[in-house]
Amino acid sequence: MPGTLEALQSLATIPEVEAGLTRAREACTQLRWHNALRRRTAQAAAESRVRGARAGAALEGAEVSVDVVRELVMGMTEWPPEPDPLERVLRASVQGTLESEHVRSIILSSPAQALARLHVAAGSQLLSADEVGRPRSPGETCEELVEAGPACDPLDLPGRLAGLYEVVACHEKVPALVVGAIAHAEIAVMRPFARGNGVVARAFERALVQSCGLDPTGVAVPEVGYLREASAGYAGALAAYASGTRDGVALWLQFSAGALERGAAEGGAIADAVLTGRLR
Repeated sequence: MPGTLEALQSLATIPEVEAGLTRAREACTQLRWHNALRRRTAQAAAESRVRGARAGAALEGAEVSVDVVRELVMGMTEWPPEPDPLERVLRASVQGTLESEHVRSIILSSPAQALARLHVAAGSQLLSADEVGRPRSPGETCEELVEAGPACDPLDLPGRLAGLYEVVACHEKVPALVVGAIAHAEIAVMRPFARGNGVVARAFERALVQSCGLDPTGVAVPEVGYLREASAGYAGALAAYASGTRDGVALWLQFSAGALERGAAEGGAIADAVLTGRLR
């Protein structure tokens, strides 16, 4: 633990990282005090999850309109009884993002349980029942996020997951965005599951930044921030993190700070729509 804590604290003091953390924190603070969130936080947070799910699905290659996702989440449209592969990815993103709201109360004290619950929610659309909610076993591979390099060997997953939980345990002494961004990257790079890792990684970060108090209203949409740089940024930044170098990890932290800053701006747009009655 001391080594993990010291490493995270050191990363947070890199000038470029520190500047990004400050901008993201200020953007989240501005969002927190938006007039619409005095009385209608729940409505704005629900819309954030809709937009987050839509952006997360797009990062996985399933492009649909936000109106379609909203109607599915609200039950105005039924999910197809026999979904095609893209529809399965969309539903995985929706269910994983929605579950982030439920695990935020346990993620700091029981991160392993939160991780399993997020994968049950997302992975149930992509894998058989005996493959969800547990790390890959020897012989099980993962073909997701190949741009970030090879997935962790299943035999190495226990140690890598223990490291992830150590990162979460540092939340009281390390900026929330650093904890959330490192946790996101760790899940995406090690890929503990056969499928659904990207959805789980983003949902885990969403729950963390809310639970740590950086985005207590849950209205920011970091997934939108990641999507807006997805052409090269998201995969490239994960690959930089996977290199294990200090510069590579710093690049990922800067990228994540920018994503949350943009996500807070998206949350502000949601709050504006709530305030003016433009959001159904």
